[in-house]
Amino acid sequence: MPEGPSIVLLREAAARFKGRTVRSVSGNSRIDLAPLLGRRVKSVRSWGKHFLLEFSRCSLRIHLMLFGSWRIDERKEMPPRVSLRFDNGELNFYACSVKMIAEPLGEVYDWRSDVMSDVWEPRLARKKLKAMAQVLACDALLDQSVFAGVGNIIKNEVLFRIRVHPATRVGDLPPAKLTAMIREARTYSFEFLAWKRAFTLKQHWQVHTRRTCPACGGPISKLHMGTTQRRTFFCPRCQVDYSHG
Repeated sequence: MPEGPSIVLLREAAARFKGRTVRSVSGNSRIDLAPLLGRRVKSVRSWGKHFLLEFSRCSLRIHLMLFGSWRIDERKEMPPRVSLRFDNGELNFYACSVKMIAEPLGEVYDWRSDVMSDVWEPRLARKKLKAMAQVLACDALLDQSVFAGVGNIIKNEVLFRIRVHPATRVGDLPPAKLTAMIREARTYSFEFLAWKRAFTLKQHWQVHTRRTCPACGGPISKLHMGTTQRRTFFCPRCQVDYSHG
């Protein structure tokens, strides 16, 4: 599943369509896309894993889910879910979730929860985490209402960085570790973006999909953990379980 930094790259690539008018719209989406025809793009935005095209009286939301993808000025062999043509190019989406949003985006999204937003608010994240004492750290990092944009890779790498076992309950985290988790969720996301731009992302993974811990040389554990049951890679020796330590 594309994580927040990948959606930022999509947003940057699609920025050229801001101010442009939709000349044709097609695709196999079940959503009626006809209202977009003839509309001018007011802004190209993102929130977490959501890509947003804002128009005057509605917005188009794209969520790439697990296997979604996008192309600009080219098409894949498979039919697009959404295809938008402008005077200066074409934007195509595949295997994605599509939604039309009638409300103003500011009423739908809290930009302070997006770890890559200019208005990201760590104090708000801390307040929300304080109310999630029984939630496992591995689930808390994937909670989009707290860390919009954080996905499984970022989750695994952040927990290793701060040496916290993924099964630790949020309420059992020492204050310094809670602060570190909030800080690194944002820091790692921007490093992820830089590595993605340089096509070196996988080279920087410490535990995600790895077999050997880079710190102690021991074996990396792989489990499907928490309510999300997402793949979780961690070092059982280096990462402390504060709930059972």
